[in-house]
Amino acid sequence: MILIENALFKKKKFSLYIDLHIKSENFVAVLGASGAGKSTLLSIIAGFEDLERGKLCLDGAEMQNIPPAKRPVSMIFQDNNVFPHLNVWDNVALGISPSLKLNEAQKAQVDGALVRVGLSQYAARKPGNISGGERQRVALARVLVRKRKILLLDEPFAALDPGLRHDMLDLVSDLRREHALTVLMVTHQPGEALRAADEIIFVADGKVREPITSKTFFSMHDDGAIDSYLGKTR
Repeated sequence: MILIENALFKKKKFSLYIDLHIKSENFVAVLGASGAGKSTLLSIIAGFEDLERGKLCLDGAEMQNIPPAKRPVSMIFQDNNVFPHLNVWDNVALGISPSLKLNEAQKAQVDGALVRVGLSQYAARKPGNISGGERQRVALARVLVRKRKILLLDEPFAALDPGLRHDMLDLVSDLRREHALTVLMVTHQPGEALRAADEIIFVADGKVREPITSKTFFSMHDDGAIDSYLGKTR
């Protein structure tokens, strides 16, 4: 569960007001125009940005002064978070221990995660020798071994072809159900939200709106900000 109450984020001339409640195990897409504050919202939840005021709780625990590494959060960016000098297996193992010193049970976790995302045959390869979609699968495998209940996705599939984006969305949806994850995904593709998300958060005019169902969002009428974003004509 993600709860943000009466919150304000400010940086220079940019302000973002947030009142938000996301239920556990939901898949929620974050939509809005470029520069609206979508990635900022994820950075606040992850602990990379601080609120000027307000309350932030993750899984029932307040996160004030809790550093990113100690929050129940994993985050995947568009650049997939992989280290080019390490092979695929070691990149996943980093999710368990930065020292890469793993016991047998932990090694089995890494092997199992690679099997689940379809990369066991590439374990010894470097990221430069696999495709962009496969690098994103490496990042997802690392999420699995970290065992954090909240997954934040900041346009992770934007550079992939449409068919591959759909495959990755389907994989994330499957992993969400299998591991009881709460997923929050920033995207500039409304179709991705319609395909995968239970609910949609819309960010506009310096405010993060409460989640609404995907069906409701795409059937709304006479909401100027949403109409403009979706290119609807009145």
